Amino acid sequence: MIKTADVLIDEAKLQISCLDIASAKALHERSEAKVILDVRESDAAKKMALNDSLNIPRGLIEMKMPALYTDPSTLILVHCAGGGRATLAALSLQKMGYSNVHAIVAKFDDIKAAFD
Repeated sequence: MIKTADVLIDEAKLQISCLDIASAKALHERSEAKVILDVRESDAAKKMALNDSLNIPRGLIEMKMPALYTDPSTLILVHCAGGGRATLAALSLQKMGYSNVHAIVAKFDDIKAAFD
């Protein structure tokens, strides 16, 4: 059986920490070593991004993150346009050994309004 993206996202949500905007913002505010990771494609991030966020498209996370963040306990808040790619990316980061990864499962415009 072939799994759809929705099925993979639902399975990933059972294995990772998913946060609403308020919880993500509170965690971000009280953390020192942190990154807000935007996993949308580069063109979308260039049009509109969160202040102080890092854009690494979902397909490049495994190649780029280890060189940028070597401390596995760094707070990583992952977002995308609607939560699906963020969820899948958070699962990948968790499998890579990052222990403080959370997907923000919300629409980008709402995240931007809260964080900027």
